[in-house]
Parts: sequence; structure tokens; C-alpha cells
Amino acid sequence: MKKLIKTKLREFLKYLEDIRGYSDLTIKSYDESITEALLSIEVLEEKNHILLNLMPYRIKISSLNSKTISKKLSAIRSFTEYLNDNEMRVILRGDDSIKVAKTLPKPISHAHIIEALSFAEPEERVVVTLLYTLGLRISELTSLELKDVSSEWVRVIGKGSKQRDVPLLAQSKKALDEYLSKSVRKKFVFEKNGEKLSENSLRYIVIKVFKRVGLKVSPHQLRHSFASQLLNGNAPIADVSELLGHSSMATTQIYTKLGSALKQQNYNMAHPLSGVKE
Repeated sequence: MKKLIKTKLREFLKYLEDIRGYSDLTIKSYDESITEALLSIEVLEEKNHILLNLMPYRIKISSLNSKTISKKLSAIRSFTEYLNDNEMRVILRGDDSIKVAKTLPKPISHAHIIEALSFAEPEERVVVTLLYTLGLRISELTSLELKDVSSEWVRVIGKGSKQRDVPLLAQSKKALDEYLSKSVRKKFVFEKNGEKLSENSLRYIVIKVFKRVGLKVSPHQLRHSFASQLLNGNAPIADVSELLGHSSMATTQIYTKLGSALKQQNYNMAHPLSGVKE
């Protein structure tokens, strides 16, 4: 489909020259902006139309000044209007105005997480690993039940009791199995005296693990690191949004303001721990 759109782009540029009478410099600007955007935009073929998801591209150019961003998006809108006027039904997604939070939790680098894990006790290791490889909220981790963990997936109960399934990496499963084999649990993955560990208890574990390597880290930063690593690894923002349990991709865009291009990949290809060797 992108090949067809590129063909249409050449037609559009000729239209700007022959019909609209645009200057060579303006046409070059349109060409560069649209060509650049097509490298990141997700193109989806729906039943009756083509959907262009601008969100990955908007994340990529988010660090530019507002005037430049507006100019680039205007070129895409003009091209879309041309396509719709020439027997192609195209709908833009992610073209609305998005307010980005002034402050964002800083992700922790993969190298720092691995370093901290090397000094962690079995329980500490599992807590950090699950937060990092499942992208859980601390409230979701404390409520995680044994019955919701399978060999390849974890069923997470998120906000509003909304369920989502997140892939469980083989390395995470191994660490979890080793931890669970040490004692008998009744219901929850993290228990003490038959009761689930509190959020504060799990939060303290995370703080303690990273303090050993001179870092101050919160559980939410590990969730942010999960999202950042997946997006940097070219996972589609729609997939990351679903894995995080967000109700809309706009929330994911705010949560994961990044400067990297996004392309379609699956979870295991995107997450760095999937390639770690013992």
C-alpha cells in the first residue's frame, strides 16, 4: 500500500506544479516532508478506506519547534485531501491537537536495570523483572494472582477492572518459577502470611534494588522504561498502548514522548530482554 501511496505522491507533486503553479522550492518542501512522514506513518487498509496513523510520526518530530511541526503536518493534510479528491478514501488518525505533559517520568536504561538485577535477591529480581517486562502499574503487580500467569502470557487486571494479556518472556517466566518454587502461595504472586504484599512493600523493594547501584528509581519509571524500550525497538504504538492498558493511543503518546521512528514489530523482537543470554 505504501508503494501505491508513493506513486500517488509523484502525481500530487506534478499536480502542485502543473495545476497549482507552486514554485520548485515549495514543491521540494512538500516532497521532503511527505516522504519523511511516510517512513514512520502506519498505513492500515480498512474495509472501505485507508487509515493513516500519524501518531508515530508526531512522536518522531515532537522535539521540533511548533512552526516546523505545523508546516510538516500541513503538507500531509494537503496530500490527504488530494488523495480523497482522486478516488482514494483516506482517513487520518492522530491529527488532532495533543497536549503533552510538562514533566514525564524518566525511563531507566536497560544497562542500569541489568546492573541492578545482578545484585538483587530472588524476590527483588522478580519484582523488578515483572515491572520492566510487563509494563505493570504497581497496583497491578500487587494484585497479580497465580491463576493469571500461564507459560507465555500474564492476564493483568487494570484500571476499572479492565483485563489485558501481556506476553511473558521466557527469561521472566524462569525467574518467576524459581521464585515461586521457594514457598507455597495461596492466591497472589507476592504474598506474606496469606495476604498480598502492599503497594508500599513492593515500591520499597524497587527503591532498595536500585539504591545499591546509586540510582533512585520508582516502579512507574520501570513501566515507562518498558514502553520506551518497545517503541525504540519499533513496536507499533497501537500495540504498546494495548500492552500498557491505555484507553487511547493519545495517552500513550503523552506517556512515551520519544524521538525515535516507529515501525511494526512484535513484542519479542522489540523488547531487549528477549535476546539476553544466560
